[in-house]
Amino acid sequence: MTKPSARGKYFEDFEIGAEFISPARTITQTDIINFACLSGDFNEVHTNFEYCKTTDFGEPIAHGPLVYAVAAGLQYASGINDGTLLALLQNDAWRMLSAVKHGDTIRMFSKVLSKKETSKPDRGVVTFQRRVIKQDGTAAQEMTTTFLYRRRPADAANTK
Repeated sequence: MTKPSARGKYFEDFEIGAEFISPARTITQTDIINFACLSGDFNEVHTNFEYCKTTDFGEPIAHGPLVYAVAAGLQYASGINDGTLLALLQNDAWRMLSAVKHGDTIRMFSKVLSKKETSKPDRGVVTFQRRVIKQDGTAAQEMTTTFLYRRRPADAANTK
């Protein structure tokens, strides 16, 4: 039985400067509460409407790691990583730029910054500038992220 081919991009498929846009997803109050339950982070800025009325946010905001996790899922949903991503190696300069609230719709914009072969012939490293953007064009988060991807198998070298 043959192994199904990967849908995602192999190391060789990435070009420096290439840009990718993920599908979009709306963050809900249920997402925020579920993440608080999952993480144990019940900070009032995420869970207490009355407290939040006294803050600049005016209402509960999504946890930064929740937004990061949803953005990672959106990248997977784009198909880029499907069957080809081996590992997340590093996140640098992860910054929270604006709050994400219930009802905000986010998507991720990624740009290939660099790529390099590794000492192992079946894998390579790709670094992206990633920005999580809200429906109004405001950047919510940004980071530089490095992943380890599969290299195209020799028997599939001439197909994409």
